[in-house]
Amino acid sequence: MDVTANGLRFHVEELGHGPAVLLLHGFPELAYSWRKVMLALAAAGYHVIAPDQRGYGRTTGWDDSYDADPDPFRTLNMVRDAISLVYALGYKQVDAIVGHDAGAPVAAWSALIRPDIFRSLALMSSPFAGAPSLPFNTANGAAPPRPPLSDDELDAEMAKLDRPRKYYQNYQRTPGANDNMLHAPQGLHAFLRAYYHYKSADWSGNKPFPLRARTAEEMSKIPTYYVMDKDKGMAETVAAEMPSAAEIAACKWLTDAELDVYVTEYGRTGFTGALQGYRVRRGSDAKTIAELQTFSGRTIDVPSIFIAGKSDWGVYQTPGAVESMQTSACTRMVGFHLLDGAGHWVQQEQPEQVSELLIAFLRDQRRASARP
Repeated sequence: MDVTANGLRFHVEELGHGPAVLLLHGFPELAYSWRKVMLALAAAGYHVIAPDQRGYGRTTGWDDSYDADPDPFRTLNMVRDAISLVYALGYKQVDAIVGHDAGAPVAAWSALIRPDIFRSLALMSSPFAGAPSLPFNTANGAAPPRPPLSDDELDAEMAKLDRPRKYYQNYQRTPGANDNMLHAPQGLHAFLRAYYHYKSADWSGNKPFPLRARTAEEMSKIPTYYVMDKDKGMAETVAAEMPSAAEIAACKWLTDAELDVYVTEYGRTGFTGALQGYRVRRGSDAKTIAELQTFSGRTIDVPSIFIAGKSDWGVYQTPGAVESMQTSACTRMVGFHLLDGAGHWVQQEQPEQVSELLIAFLRDQRRASARP
């Protein structure tokens, strides 16, 4: 179905009846990434709502040019997307907002800013480290905290390594990123197949671990889909890890027919809209920092859960984020789960495990809210 909200015509996949649950996908995915989880949640008695997010798929109303005003893709407007969509569908609140990858920060900020609407939170793959802080007690001589390396500073340091590298999010912000992926030398189908494979549990090199700091030396331990070789685009980066015909045939979590859904949609829309979020949600962007510092000191106080794959480097690509999420950013985190047999695409690679965890979490929170 299509729903008009916050200036867009959202394409929404929905299923089931009962309390509402909002699912927000990541990059480069679509509402389609929730296809198996939606079935399980609907069967458990929930009305499941999964939109193609701003910049993706069949949702329309956004400018698809690289030079478009990126402000509509800023975090707070994406939160307004979620609120407006919930309201447009006739709900004053949802039992949970669930975000994977690029959908995770939108879900986290939604729960932080409007806990009255988003009554619980499930984050997948991307931990939430909390609202950026404002300097405190400086009038009495306290020194402001030293910020971590910005993406630009990190890139400058990584360029000096013996094997020069660059941070993928900086690459995703460049004008050529869209064409490099959309018109990949190997073709779009092969590009997406290799991209999904390389970040999944099917690639045996994915053995993530916490990093000590956000330094060039530490970050260079991450595979090249996150910390790329300096002289390569993403198409060339993943081409080296293209799965064999036998590996493709054995991939039951993403068959060629399922992959073709992504190929068709991204072949039609390109990646520019999906990449706009990288341009405005960067740690060194002054407008983004100022906007989000409005919420300095606020925490996520609704019940929350974190789910990711054991083979997902997304969990650790921001050193310290997991620890901050568990100790300060989320005050009522009731579960932290790293699943066997899953990499970055956890809801696609292990939909049964993800569904079981979400249903148990949702039912526990409903029981808790019903107690006197």
